Amino acid sequence: MSRVYSSPLIKHFFLEIYNLLKDTDSAVTEIWFEISEIEFFKNFSDFELRDFLDKFDFISIQKGNYVHYIVVNKIVFITRCLQFLELDVNHLSFLLNSDGFEALIKEILSQNNYKTTKNFRFSDKSDLKYETSQKRYEIDVIGIYQSYILVIDAKQWKRKDSYSAMNKAANLQYQRVIALKKNPEILSNLIQNLLGMKFNFRKKLPFILIPVMVTLESNWVRINENYIPLVGIDNFNSFLQELRINLQHFKTIEVDKIFVQKQLV
Repeated sequence: MSRVYSSPLIKHFFLEIYNLLKDTDSAVTEIWFEISEIEFFKNFSDFELRDFLDKFDFISIQKGNYVHYIVVNKIVFITRCLQFLELDVNHLSFLLNSDGFEALIKEILSQNNYKTTKNFRFSDKSDLKYETSQKRYEIDVIGIYQSYILVIDAKQWKRKDSYSAMNKAANLQYQRVIALKKNPEILSNLIQNLLGMKFNFRKKLPFILIPVMVTLESNWVRINENYIPLVGIDNFNSFLQELRINLQHFKTIEVDKIFVQKQLV
């Protein structure tokens, strides 16, 4: 029979995992521990251990070198432990490096039903490259839900970072979105790859491109001079849930046509 675990006990478990993760390399998002390293499991039988771990999707048992290890996915752990620890998501984000921070944004998007990709690179094949002298672009994270396409620049900036730097970075993100719009075949392939060929694109037109900055900590400024939202990671989930309501306040670019299998929709 499975044990019944109280909320304080679960909180104790999450806190122990958090304290272990604090001492790990921020560049590594999947951490392996010997079972004996986790004090919480000291008196667990093999059945009790597996039964307990089955309740959580961020942790599992894996076999390596003929020994079983506890494996923790940092990204999923951060999103799952918010209800148990008195730590906000930006505090937990310090467990990650910049690549992990982007992966966390991608995970939060996925939990809100967005289809996602990260580190999207493309070459500008339009006339815009002659105006900007930039031929290649990279976008940290892209998420698509219904008609919304979030084009996200992830920055591990803190409150002390200057508004001018954030403002400039947000304007550059807007330029990336313009470049993406001016390369319709690249944009169309991106949308099709994320949503699938069976998706009814015609019903979702126009798609709405939304440039967004997501930072490590919330700043007193929530929007830049060109109405690009500046979102702290601790507010990112609520930002997604309230996007439809607040969209009128943000800079957006509409996409009225896309190419599907070389046919213009």
